[in-house]
Amino acid sequence: MYTAISQFIDEWNQEAASTQKVLDALTDQSLQQKISPEDRTLGSIAWHIVASTPGMLMEFGVTVKGVENELSVPTSAREIAETFRSVSAETSEAIRQQWTDENLSETKNVFGRELQKASMLNMLIKHIVHHRGQMTVLMRQAGVQVPGIYGPSREEWSQMGMEAPSI
Repeated sequence: MYTAISQFIDEWNQEAASTQKVLDALTDQSLQQKISPEDRTLGSIAWHIVASTPGMLMEFGVTVKGVENELSVPTSAREIAETFRSVSAETSEAIRQQWTDENLSETKNVFGRELQKASMLNMLIKHIVHHRGQMTVLMRQAGVQVPGIYGPSREEWSQMGMEAPSI
């Protein structure tokens, strides 16, 4: 649990950078990849991460600008990636400017539950990590190279002249 805004900012910046690597690897063609006819496309999951981040922050009581056309998934992978770049920077700055370390223990009703602000920030990070994981599976199915997140990807192991661990 965060006890200082700087802890959240550090973790947010790390996880947002990893998410940015994934978004930067997308292609326009890959955005249409889906696991089944009933599920979201890769592009709609990517856009959900982008558009829902400011929405979650606003639900938490943080003032940020929303994403234009949040319900319309762009057909450009670059647009999705560039919009997240802005959203990510704005997230760090808004929390830094609007909340203090002391605020983190305050509670607020969000999404029908009483949560401490520190828990809200943790939820925000878990949300992008969760969807980022979904994206990497769809990226593989779409033939897009997946960047390493918490270590090298299979392709990165190969580029280093090594075989990826089998476990």
